[in-house]
Amino acid sequence: RIEIVAMDGFGLDEVGTRKSSSLWLRGGFPLSFLAKNDADSFIWRKSFIQMFLERDLRQQGIDIPALSLHRFWTMLAHSHGQIWNAADPACSMGVTQPTVRRYLDILTGVFMVRQLQPWHVNIKKRQVKAPKIYIRDTGILHALVGLKTESDLFTYPRYGASWEGYVIEEVIRAVEPDDVYFWATHNGAEIDLVFMKNGRMYGVECKRQDAPAMTPSMKIALDDLKLERIAVIYPGKHRYPIHKKVEVVPFDAIPGGMKEIFG
Repeated sequence: RIEIVAMDGFGLDEVGTRKSSSLWLRGGFPLSFLAKNDADSFIWRKSFIQMFLERDLRQQGIDIPALSLHRFWTMLAHSHGQIWNAADPACSMGVTQPTVRRYLDILTGVFMVRQLQPWHVNIKKRQVKAPKIYIRDTGILHALVGLKTESDLFTYPRYGASWEGYVIEEVIRAVEPDDVYFWATHNGAEIDLVFMKNGRMYGVECKRQDAPAMTPSMKIALDDLKLERIAVIYPGKHRYPIHKKVEVVPFDAIPGGMKEIFG
């Protein structure tokens, strides 16, 4: 028997919180993060995407035209953090929904995309059943949508979704949960990340706000999912409770503070 260990790129625990903005923009691939400037980093990532599609996937026996897969990957980048819907990319590319589903599974299997599956509980509310899609490395995400600098990032319409994906990957890295999901109902209640740890279920909300407060979604999730605790990750500096089971936690505290919250 063998053990398969998934190797990530650089994380916040390795580069330090002072470099968190650069890590967000450039991603965790070492040659991208360590580039002399943002322009060199962007060029490296664009070249990486091209070579990955034209050479690396073919060496693994995946014989799909690089142009088609690049187009699909770019569509996924523009839908980063959204519920998966095969109909739109299938229609845009002129292929069937099973074909784009195969493309999605390929990019997931090579660790470029994360399909965050929905969690279901036995309640009367209608729950979302399709996965949410994230480009796992934010540097690759930004290269696909053409964001070269922090100024470009801060004016990007999907800025909040990019940050959400960044937070989710860092939390998963820090907590090492058994498995990860999201939860949402058709009435609008949603938790960005739910997972099991030591037999208990926890939740994480990502809020790009100055002072997050308790929301109806959090109250509903606590009741319906029987969550042990919820951590609300935000870009501020202060840590404070907003409910007996909900705590607002600075993003910079992820490397050292998650185990304290989730055990």
